[in-house]
Amino acid sequence: MLSKAKIKFIRSLSQKKERYEQRLFIAEGNKLVNDTLPFFKCRLLIATDKWLSQHDTSTCNEVIEATPDEIIKASLMQSPQDVIALYEMPQYSITPETLKDKLVLALDCVQDPGNLGTIVRIADWYGIDTILCSEGCADIYNPKTIQATMGALARVKIAYVNLAETLKNINKPIYGTFLDGENIYKTSLSNDAVIVMGNEGNGISKEIEAIVTHKILLPPYPANSETVESLNVAVATAITCAEFRRALVVG
Repeated sequence: MLSKAKIKFIRSLSQKKERYEQRLFIAEGNKLVNDTLPFFKCRLLIATDKWLSQHDTSTCNEVIEATPDEIIKASLMQSPQDVIALYEMPQYSITPETLKDKLVLALDCVQDPGNLGTIVRIADWYGIDTILCSEGCADIYNPKTIQATMGALARVKIAYVNLAETLKNINKPIYGTFLDGENIYKTSLSNDAVIVMGNEGNGISKEIEAIVTHKILLPPYPANSETVESLNVAVATAITCAEFRRALVVG
């Protein structure tokens, strides 16, 4: 039986303060838990008897069989499924050495949880295993962000850093998207580099712009045509990553 105290505890993790005090985050739903269970330390797992009969939960510290109604009471989702997992937040050591010979994403105050989660998913698709987030970015452990990653968080390391100081200490090209940048389709691109993506409304900050070594532009089509002011940051990230990976194949 899932106690009222446990339900209250699970639901309290919807608040950032509680998540970081407990160093725990929530993953919900059959696919998301299936994808993440092998990668994170599971403090508590709540699931229906059917789900438990079909999965190995031996790595979980505590497992509670619950009815669908009990799961609904504990869930933060609009349409709860059969399982909720509470994972310990991982800790990653990010150094210039760990970033050597790889393409890295850096996010400068990307504040929408859905955008952040989608960018993690995009990074996973394009084989980017590290994302550097400025301290002004959305919380990766926000339940909305976790859901948006669709399990990609299991394979992509997220590190919150002083972005300016971190970028200054990385010895590789730093690309950033700007309206006055060079056309990405005509630019030489390196896959041992950092790609900086900026805030949804303000783009890349002046502080980070001063560190960027290569300004690039995703041009509209046709060039100089009247069009929307900008692309959604997750969409722009996908196009940018695709072009960097295409350059690797062509090169």
